Amino acid sequence: MEDIQNSASKVAMPIDRVGVRDLTLPLIVRDRKAGRQHTMARVELSVDLPAHFKGTHMSRFVEALGDWSEGLDYEAFKNLLTDIIHRLEARRAHAKLTFPFCLRKPSPVSGRKGVMSYDCSVEGELENGELRFTLGVKVPVMTVCPCSKAISVEGAHSQRAVVYIRTRFKGFVWIEDLIEIAEESGSSPVYSLLKREDEKHVTEESFSNPTFVEDVVRNAANGLENHPKIEWYKVDVESFESIHNHCAFASIEKS
Repeated sequence: MEDIQNSASKVAMPIDRVGVRDLTLPLIVRDRKAGRQHTMARVELSVDLPAHFKGTHMSRFVEALGDWSEGLDYEAFKNLLTDIIHRLEARRAHAKLTFPFCLRKPSPVSGRKGVMSYDCSVEGELENGELRFTLGVKVPVMTVCPCSKAISVEGAHSQRAVVYIRTRFKGFVWIEDLIEIAEESGSSPVYSLLKREDEKHVTEESFSNPTFVEDVVRNAANGLENHPKIEWYKVDVESFESIHNHCAFASIEKS
């Protein structure tokens, strides 16, 4: 049968990335307490395409993913991208997996446990046998405005913020490490379950530790700087302001 994809393109222009996205995949990730955790990932796969090819072979992405049954780690991710490069005769391959990671988190006083879900991602690009691998987490925190607290007779405005961390590292880094760094950067962590004694504790703790969005991003970056295995990071913090019709944000990237 004629291979239309390998025919010449009318516009001879290389394509940086072409591929498939929104595939769904069962995934096994490492869990610091349980050893491993089963989750579901949404997957994006792509390759570069030279100027002289009309198209890529989309079905080969799905075939490669279907043959990949390994748990998620650096070597397994590299094996997937290597297979994609061979199947599609490409120079460079890219993959991104986004998935929820769940922890049974005890409330601070009563110790009652609720399930917290964190949006996580792994992203990698393989070229010339070298893999650039990035691990990311999105973690909600609570912030209390230092200015509002200082100028108010009673109370201060508080809100939820999201700390988005992306990292590259040597060796192995637990997802839980990044979650902990993010949760320690705000006025208080966020919990799925709080009894009255827990709510009292969270309120008092957060108001004793007010943070601007600038404080949160610096705190998170400092925690990443002090992690012995992290070589590069980018931290973005977005605060969903409770008394403004806008969000505040701050970002730090390690150069």
